[in-house]
Amino acid sequence: MLSGLYAKWMYAWETALTTRDENRIERPLEWGFDRLPSVGGDEMAARVERGEISGLDAMIELNERIVANPEAYFSYTTPTDFRIEQHHPQLFPTNVRPETLEQEREWHRRAEVGELRKEPFLRFTSAVHTKYPENDTVNARWYEATPRPGKPKQAMIVMPQWNADAFSHNAFCEMFKWWGISSLRLSKPYHDARRPAELERSDYAVSANVGRTLEANRQAVADIRSCIDWLQSQGYEQIGVLGTSLGSCYAFLAAAMDARIQVCAFNHASTWFGDVVWEGQSTRHIRSAFEHSGLTQDLTRKILAGASPMSYMDRFAAHPKRALVVHATYDLTFPLEFSLDVLKNFKEHNIDFVSRVLPCGHYTTGEFPYKYMDGYFVGHFIWSSFKRLHERSA
Repeated sequence: MLSGLYAKWMYAWETALTTRDENRIERPLEWGFDRLPSVGGDEMAARVERGEISGLDAMIELNERIVANPEAYFSYTTPTDFRIEQHHPQLFPTNVRPETLEQEREWHRRAEVGELRKEPFLRFTSAVHTKYPENDTVNARWYEATPRPGKPKQAMIVMPQWNADAFSHNAFCEMFKWWGISSLRLSKPYHDARRPAELERSDYAVSANVGRTLEANRQAVADIRSCIDWLQSQGYEQIGVLGTSLGSCYAFLAAAMDARIQVCAFNHASTWFGDVVWEGQSTRHIRSAFEHSGLTQDLTRKILAGASPMSYMDRFAAHPKRALVVHATYDLTFPLEFSLDVLKNFKEHNIDFVSRVLPCGHYTTGEFPYKYMDGYFVGHFIWSSFKRLHERSA
């Protein structure tokens, strides 16, 4: 009885958190073929216009091409304009609640009167170019740790959740720094400093424009790998990634494509991108657009297969790495069955992983006391995994 009451309370709390922001916008379905030129998007657009193939079938075929040859799709050229810039931290909120806007104004005020110090940010031009210049300047706050004597230089690349503000996950970076592990807190495509001025939220990262959503995944992977290139140029030998929610998907894809990533922490995880879009509370406005266009869950899975961790499970398992999967029992954004599917596939592929369970939901992970439980799970895993890497390399 108590467990039933707890579940009811947790689901109500989770629902309240996922519905409090009223600036989610339902935009009409767009195929976005022009965002996928490397797999023949322009050719498909022309065929659709001539009536030779439907938009749906064309997008399914493009995803099949991506999955069949991910090395080509996720290939990139290392940027040549890496630089460290000093900037005042800004919040870049994605909601318009009065308390959040007041917090943003306070940070601006503190910067203007000299109460805030400038912090280092790694900046460079993304290897994947989009239609938005501000999105194509990669932004990553740099937390440089003092190297520990006798240890290799170690670093984490940290990617928060979808629609995170610019301060989300900074506490993880501070914790890693205290342990002698440097961090790049990477702004995902269309997030915070990279968000186009026309947006209140980071909607273009995941939207009813299918090609743009796939392009954002490709760009995120290229940006992570470019960050690794820079870290290695600075002498870093052992590198890991931490991703939460959408950041978890990006982290998985990068690790599947790049054997240099040796430690992976997935804070909420799922196998199929389209299933989360269809079933998750946070993406109900996108599902609505798809439903209005006649799509089903199965078709949504197919048109987003190229962005799905499940499509690259074999590649992820092909190179040694240690992984953490944190999932939440009452998750309404990454429903429990999808996270359990990740664990099932990790076992079947003999991946070295650790599973941890939170007695909360997706959004409530950021609330007391669950955020401290999550911080302990992630922090202990990162610390112990890098300790193991050091011992093996000694």
